[in-house]
Amino acid sequence: MTTYGGTAEGPIDWDAAAVGFDEEPDHGLREPEVRAAWAGRLAGWLPEGPSDVLDLGCGTGSLSLLAAERGHRVTGVDSAPGMLELARRKLAGRDAEFLLGDAAEPPVEPGAYDVVLARHVLWVLPGTGAVLRRWVSLLRPGGRLVLVEGVWGELSPVGIPAARLTDALAPLVADVRREPLSGDARLWGREVADERYAVVAVT
Repeated sequence: MTTYGGTAEGPIDWDAAAVGFDEEPDHGLREPEVRAAWAGRLAGWLPEGPSDVLDLGCGTGSLSLLAAERGHRVTGVDSAPGMLELARRKLAGRDAEFLLGDAAEPPVEPGAYDVVLARHVLWVLPGTGAVLRRWVSLLRPGGRLVLVEGVWGELSPVGIPAARLTDALAPLVADVRREPLSGDARLWGREVADERYAVVAVT
């Protein structure tokens, strides 16, 4: 199983992390205020009408569920079977399917999606440029990448600075915009001081 990303103690075992993953406010979206904050952001990032959304590194499916509730058809991909089991339960009865696979090379057809969505995924994958090119290839003309990323930690920060990500995307898309997220404590269930942002890129 893929164990990208990690700490000083070693790579993260995302399958083992599935058990307590939703306990973080911005993972499980169990608190009404946090859930509403993410739903509001997604409303601005995703197309208005029903569309095909690919949620890469979908985890337990919290954002997949919000997208499905807006009428979108969702395909989730994750490398951790434990995460996918929880996602399938969460979206039971919805227009959604979940596939076991690597977010960097998802097991899906190119040119089949209106949106590629990934939250806190890109930073753990090697070869940012190649991954972005692959993700762009999955989009239909006029499709959009919605990437939520950041730089976390003070002593040993990890992540992708917003400027670096927008620079990497610029040659691959027609338009890219950045939206800061650090100042909205509702998204995280607490005040945060590090860099957190969303990038929406249109092909």
